[in-house]
Amino acid sequence: MTPGSALASTALLRVAQMVEADRATIAAGTPGVDLMHSAGAAVVREIVQRWSVRPVVVLCGPGNNGGDGFVVAYGLAAAGWPVRIALQGSREQLVGDAKFHAARWSGPVETLAPAAVGDAELVVDALFGSGLSRALDRNAAQTLAAAAQRSVPLIAVDVPSGVMGDTGESLGAVATACTVTFARKKPGHVLMPGRDLCGDIVVADIGMPPSVLAGLAADTWENDPSLWQRDLPRLEAGGNKFSRGHALLFGGYPMTGAARMAARAAARAGAGLTSIAVAEVALPIYAGALTSIMVRPLSRPEDVAHLLADSRYTALLIGPGAGVNETTRARALAMLATRRAVLLDADAISVFADRPAALSEAIKGPCILTPHEGEFARLFDAAGDKLRRARAAAQASGAIIVLKGADTVIAAPDGRAVVNTNAPASLATAGSGDVLGGIMLGLMAQGMNAFLAAAAGVWLHGAAAADFGPGLLAEDLPDLLPGVFRRLGS
Repeated sequence: MTPGSALASTALLRVAQMVEADRATIAAGTPGVDLMHSAGAAVVREIVQRWSVRPVVVLCGPGNNGGDGFVVAYGLAAAGWPVRIALQGSREQLVGDAKFHAARWSGPVETLAPAAVGDAELVVDALFGSGLSRALDRNAAQTLAAAAQRSVPLIAVDVPSGVMGDTGESLGAVATACTVTFARKKPGHVLMPGRDLCGDIVVADIGMPPSVLAGLAADTWENDPSLWQRDLPRLEAGGNKFSRGHALLFGGYPMTGAARMAARAAARAGAGLTSIAVAEVALPIYAGALTSIMVRPLSRPEDVAHLLADSRYTALLIGPGAGVNETTRARALAMLATRRAVLLDADAISVFADRPAALSEAIKGPCILTPHEGEFARLFDAAGDKLRRARAAAQASGAIIVLKGADTVIAAPDGRAVVNTNAPASLATAGSGDVLGGIMLGLMAQGMNAFLAAAAGVWLHGAAAADFGPGLLAEDLPDLLPGVFRRLGS
């Protein structure tokens, strides 16, 4: 996956990149005052579409975000809406494009304060955009809080004030009903808690040339089938079960459910054959519960090496129910030594907590690690925002890192990253992560690139859960995958 026109709409641009896009657009001949007018007009259009005419207060900051707010105010007033403006600072302090548009507002300007919310039935938050790098001052925070306490709907310009555009961190923001941003989303729109605070996100075209946006070298995207769909394994008329790959899992005991769900997910994701290797004592449990999944008993110490010597196994997984013990560590290292596609999950990650360098040194081929936050903190630096941490861990380990959560981040060692946004809250149920690992395993077994298989697996996992709705159990997920694949195919 490389930047290009097919990926343009899903690219997430950092604040500095959007500043550069503004500069390049102006240099190409579009005046800054026109860009600001287009931004404010886009917010007006969204307001008119969403709400009936009602009293509005526009909260304007001292910079360009405030300039957008003045455009919103006089645009709504021209459409017959009762509008007031409350400004942080004074009109005399405004400069550049913001000063130009403020001069077009003929009404009074109030001083920003909680009382300014008054009788408003809609609040436009044009205080600070995504470039803010500090906590909101007390006055701005209290004014926004006054609107939230009265349950007045807010619409934010660019980002809710107080949300950090590159990280999604909140430094005093309140939740909005809608956020209108421009040209492209930023990481802060899709990373938690920013995503929740943004409400509905509308990306408005304000006339930035496609060539300007394409020249920004995006390395972060919002997860979407357009990123990986053309690389999904395809069924071939002349294919057979062997040509579709053979997934091999190591099953745990006495915790057997996790690996069984992962195996079923691998098969549903398209692996032509799926085998699960288990301790001999566990053979009756696995064999009695699985039909199309082949169960291989591990009777002797050399059985693991014998299995891994068979090159017909095209992708390998260990972790679910495996136990945090020396056996799990040894098997994980043996799998990595094959240099085939390997996925380490759960216990197979935690088992390296006391020697993370040994794991990184062993990763020589395609590898996916799928930690949740707790497992991640056992191996990697847990300081910093989620994108930064996942990227650093991928670079340090040489693996694809799938840092799970409501805003799962998939990061590659070369710096590319994808943020997933389609996971419903119903996925917070025991075993769903095991199914996720199985989906990725099944895709890699068929030869799919590990980074793309990780991004696809996370999205497919979320789509399947959304199809089911409330009451989801992890074991429901594998059998929902065919419906998701059908939709993608059509």
